[in-house]
Amino acid sequence: MITDPRIYLSIAAVLFSLGVYGVITRRNAIGVLLSVELMANAVNLNLLTFGRFVTGASGQVFTLFTIALTVVEVVIGLAIVVLLYRTRSDVLIDIASELRE
Repeated sequence: MITDPRIYLSIAAVLFSLGVYGVITRRNAIGVLLSVELMANAVNLNLLTFGRFVTGASGQVFTLFTIALTVVEVVIGLAIVVLLYRTRSDVLIDIASELRE
């Protein structure tokens, strides 16, 4: 078992950076949702690391809470993507911004 928290925090930083890059560069709504999920997993890894090495079981409780919020976000996001595809036959972000008007 790895006893150095810096390794876990470095992995979480790389995951979060990849997620931010994906959100900035993707034009596809599904790709953006996947990037947001990657960022949420990086946050969960941070919470578990700090919970394990600093505070105890509270990190695990917060991680379970964020996993539940992530599931809700995925359900709502995929519902929006399906409705966007049904109305416009494409899932580009530019088309979704046109639906506001």
